Amino acid sequence: MDTFTALAEGFGAALSPQNLLFALIGCLLGTILGILPGIGSTAGMAILIPLTLAMDPTSAIIMLAAIFYGGAYGGTITSVLLNIPGEGESAITCIDGYQMTLRGRAGVALTTAGVGSFIGGTIATLALVVAAQPLAELGLRIGPPEFFSLVMIGLALLVGLVGRSVLKGLISACLGLLIAMVGIDPVMGLPRFTFGLPHFFDGISYVPVLVGIFGLGEMLATSGAAPRPKAPTLRELLPNRTDVRRSAPAIGRASGIGTVIGLIPGVSSAISSLLAYSTEKKVSRHRDELGQGAIEGVAAPETANNAHSNAAFIPLFTLGIPASPAIAVLMGAFLQNGLTPGPQLFSSEPELVWTIIASLFVGNLLLLLLNVPLVGLWTRILAIPYSVLRAVIFAFIVIGSYAVSNSVIDIYVMVFFGLVGFVFRQVGLPLAPLVLTLILGPFIEGALRESLQISQGSFAIFIDRPLSLVFLLVAVLILAASLFGSGLKRKAGLPTDAEV
Repeated sequence: MDTFTALAEGFGAALSPQNLLFALIGCLLGTILGILPGIGSTAGMAILIPLTLAMDPTSAIIMLAAIFYGGAYGGTITSVLLNIPGEGESAITCIDGYQMTLRGRAGVALTTAGVGSFIGGTIATLALVVAAQPLAELGLRIGPPEFFSLVMIGLALLVGLVGRSVLKGLISACLGLLIAMVGIDPVMGLPRFTFGLPHFFDGISYVPVLVGIFGLGEMLATSGAAPRPKAPTLRELLPNRTDVRRSAPAIGRASGIGTVIGLIPGVSSAISSLLAYSTEKKVSRHRDELGQGAIEGVAAPETANNAHSNAAFIPLFTLGIPASPAIAVLMGAFLQNGLTPGPQLFSSEPELVWTIIASLFVGNLLLLLLNVPLVGLWTRILAIPYSVLRAVIFAFIVIGSYAVSNSVIDIYVMVFFGLVGFVFRQVGLPLAPLVLTLILGPFIEGALRESLQISQGSFAIFIDRPLSLVFLLVAVLILAASLFGSGLKRKAGLPTDAEV
């Protein structure tokens, strides 16, 4: 059967009243779960799997998939309005999204995020339809050495996130790496920086850390009498021509980044968001405004986030490989319904596969139609008196931190890093490098150690493998371009990126 003929038949099934209803329910649940810090779509999907066993398998998986990519947009709402990232991938959105809220542009930020999410998700789903097999084969070629070299690109882009001082940026980045190292040593199997607490054997969850740094840290840094921005009018919800002109290139670049990175099994969508933001810091014509409420700082990470979420279905459908914890939960739903994801699924259950793929297009459209008109409703949160809102935010912060592993220790972790976030703000330390290295840290260590085990301790493995060498060269070029650009600015008497 021709691919597009199969897709057309899939649309016919996906648009049936029953499947359309479950896609709508999934989008709403995903958005709500994404709003709640520490809960997220992964936990929501896991909780609902037992309830789906009595449902039609196609409808069940459509609903769970909609919860997955709907949660990506839900985390945007709290990131932009309250500076609280619901998930790790939303943390980078806090940087410019919350600044836009403080400037009275929350509606524009959320509308742009909704449109960017729709475009990124749609482009990634088209990749699934058109080039699933070759793209998945490329992802399969990325082993530990290639992955380590790919992460080096992220670290090279870190130069663009160090803020006013390179030294302060490095301090922030090193703290993120130290936090990421807590847990059981992956090679020796011994506890590391756990302070004798079994709770930390699995490492420190980044949700309490991020919620503390961004949420509680912002609350401590803001006095109780601080004015809150007013909820925007209908006219203020719509991006102007300048916003559209500036966000369009960022959305295009981020769609490609999220789609490509989403193919790599084990890579969090937070990495796509961080790379998209870092890319804008390097190539955007308005790069100096990033961190101060630039529209690109919202459009890029949110587009990449949703593109990554949809692209993560490619290795699941074509190879049976879950690309993330959330996709692993979704794979569990497949298995519980007697379905085995992989190449055989296209031949054994073609109607189901193409219906689910078509539902990804439908779900992204539903999210756009649901969330953009509801931007006005979400921004009404800003009309709540700050004293009341402060108490509600703190309650969400505590509940969200506890819900990660149902442990009071995570609340203590959140409070500690809330104080860290407060100190960071007082002394001018940038938060973005800490977020980047916190998320990339375990991937860096794991890929490095696995690579050296394969090569019996030889670092030559990183240049002997062609794809790894290409990634390393890209990282070197990015770093060289950053240093060269800073040198030109110094000669011209302009402020460097580290001084902006």
